Amino acid sequence: MERTTTMFQPDTVHEIFKLVWGQLASKAERAKDDLDDTPEGEVVAAAGATKKIRSTSANANALKLSCELLHLFVCEAVQRVAIIAEGEGLSTIEGTHLERILPQLLLDF
Repeated sequence: MERTTTMFQPDTVHEIFKLVWGQLASKAERAKDDLDDTPEGEVVAAAGATKKIRSTSANANALKLSCELLHLFVCEAVQRVAIIAEGEGLSTIEGTHLERILPQLLLDF
């Protein structure tokens, strides 16, 4: 059965990815600048300092797959939380339920 609507839009996910990539590039640039300011002869082990900073992009299929993965992750989280809430005799989901399932959920994904 194929869904016609998705929970997450590829354009939104792409913007989030671009934001994160931009932040990582800024950190790498700062690390490079810090390395350049190091006095000669001093050895500094900066993560990614030798890597070339390049732009990053994602194709349409990768974005669709990312949306599907996010959708599955959220659905699984809601199902697990609902089971915990039902076990406690509650009809609403609370933040504490999410806190209880989150460690195992992250390990499973």
